[in-house]
Order: sequence, then C-alpha cells, then structure tokens
Amino acid sequence: MTKEEFKICFDHWFDEVRNYITYRCGDPDLATDVAQEAFLKIWEKNIEFQESRTKGLLYKIANELWISQYRKSVSAKKYQFSFNLKEKVLEGVNETEDQLYYQELKTSYEQALATMPEKRRVVFLMSRMDNLTYQEIAERLSVSAKAVEKRMNLALKDLRKILSHEK
Repeated sequence: MTKEEFKICFDHWFDEVRNYITYRCGDPDLATDVAQEAFLKIWEKNIEFQESRTKGLLYKIANELWISQYRKSVSAKKYQFSFNLKEKVLEGVNETEDQLYYQELKTSYEQALATMPEKRRVVFLMSRMDNLTYQEIAERLSVSAKAVEKRMNLALKDLRKILSHEK
C-alpha cells in the first residue's frame, strides 16, 4: 500500500471505524485508540490496497483489537473482584497476625504487578486469573507459545524477587 492509498483509506474510513468501535464500547477515547491501532496494523502489514477488502479487513482488525481490550478489562475486573471478596471474608475475622500478613502480602503482590512490564503482567494474569494455557494466551495475543512461556517465566522471577525482598 502506498502512502497515497493509505491516506485515502484513512481519510475515508477512520471516522466510520471509530464510530463502529464507539458503538461497541461506549468510550470515544478508547474507540479512537483502537481505530488508530487498526490503521497502524494495516500500514505495518503493507497489504495490497483493494477498496472493499481493505475496508473489511480494517473492521475485522478493529473488532479484534476491541475484543482483546474488552477481555483485558474483564480480566482486571475479575482480579479486583477476587481480592475484594477475600477482603470481605477477612473483615469478619479479628485483626490477627494472619490477616496482617495477608494484607502485607497482598500489598506487595499488587505493587509487584504494578511495576511489572505490561506484556508480562498480561500473560501472568491471563494464566493465573483466567486459567488459560500458554497456547490459548499465545493465540489471543498473536504471539508464539514460546514467547508466552518466556514472559511467564520472567513474570514469576519478578514476583519472586520482589516478594522475597519484602519479608
């Protein structure tokens, strides 16, 4: 695809793609980001410009990016819900050493996750919170299973390192 073809493509369909994603997610800022990323992927893939095919591909890529973003947010909400649930269970118990230890460990764990690079954190949470296999994670992230395995290994090393220093 030439620069001119890309410019024509962008000028014609950016608003349509952004509006489509806005309709799906209800967040215009997120929709703009997703639409921009879809056009970036079209540019990076350097596909041959064919008007109707290119438009369909744009919508498909934008939709898949939105679904990926949605799954990430659902995973984050599940993670937050599980911690909130554990906190509510512990609220009925007196302040004991176990509860204090749990709170310290939880704080350390959350800080470790926050400082972890995004790609590692995403793989770790998909594995631990969504119980996905490395192959399933690889398919969803469009990377190899080896890449997922390496990111998971590095994430676990990061967690061990950070949590062992907290003791």
